[in-house]
Amino acid sequence: MPSVNVDNISNSERVSRAFSAQAPAFDAYEEQNAILQWMRRQVYRHEEDFLSRGDSILELNAGSGIDAMHFARAGHSVFAIDNAPGMLDVLNTKVKHHHLEKFVETMLCSFTDLHLLPERRFDHVFSNFGGLNCIPDLRAVTTKLPALLKPGATVTFVVMPRVCPWELIHILKGNSRLAFRRFSRNGTPASIEGIKFLSYYFSPGEIIGSFDKRFSLAKLRGLASFSPPPQMLSIAQRHPQLYALLAKLDERCSGLPPFNRWADHCIITMKYLP
Repeated sequence: MPSVNVDNISNSERVSRAFSAQAPAFDAYEEQNAILQWMRRQVYRHEEDFLSRGDSILELNAGSGIDAMHFARAGHSVFAIDNAPGMLDVLNTKVKHHHLEKFVETMLCSFTDLHLLPERRFDHVFSNFGGLNCIPDLRAVTTKLPALLKPGATVTFVVMPRVCPWELIHILKGNSRLAFRRFSRNGTPASIEGIKFLSYYFSPGEIIGSFDKRFSLAKLRGLASFSPPPQMLSIAQRHPQLYALLAKLDERCSGLPPFNRWADHCIITMKYLP
C-alpha cells in the first residue's frame, strides 16, 4: 500500500487514521500470532490481582475491543474510549453481536481529552499494548486521572519501555537503527497501513514519575523479557521448545529486577490513595 500523505495533520490524527485503517484486520493478526495471545494472557493474569467482579473500568485506547469483551464477560462494566473511529466501529459491532450493551459503553475520545468524559468515578483504568506510546509526555494523561478515580482505585498501563533485549540483538546484524530505535527522545518513526506517525518510549521510572504523589507503585512486571516479541514469531515457530522455555522464564521471573524493566512491554499498576 502506498504511503498516505499526512504531513499537515497532527500526530494524534495520524495515529487515529492509521489504526482506523488497520481495524478490519486487527483481530485476525492476533488470531495468527501465538506470542501476542500469550502476552495478552499474561496481562489478564496480572489484572486478576487488582480487579473484583463488578468493578468499573475505564479503558483507554480500547481498539477493537478484545480487552473490553474479556472484562465484560468477567462481570465488569467497561467504559471504552478510542481515538480511531474504525476501531470503535469494530468494537461496537462486537458489543451488539454478543448482547453486552449493559456492560460496555464506548466513546470516540483521545486519552489526552479525558476531561470530556461524562462525570463519573472508576475502580480501575486500563491501557494495553503500547497505546500510550503515541504521545511524548504521559502527564497529558496521568494528571487528569484523579478526577476519574475512586479512592483506592488502580491504574494499569502496558507500555513499551526503552530497553528491549530482543531489539538490541539487531546490533549484531548491523541494524543499529532498529537496535536503538527506542532511545530517541524526539519520537521514533512508525507506520501502519502506509500512514506514518511517531512513537515514544518511556523507562519504567519515567512512567511512574508521570504520576503525582497521590499514586504509589503497586506492581511492575516485564512482558516478553526473555521470550521474543510478537514481530519475531518466526523464532518461536522454528524453535518451539526454546520458546516454551523462555516463556516459562518470563512467567516466573519477569516480576524481578532487572527483567521487570527490560522487556518488549512493561505492565505497571499504580494505586490511587488521595
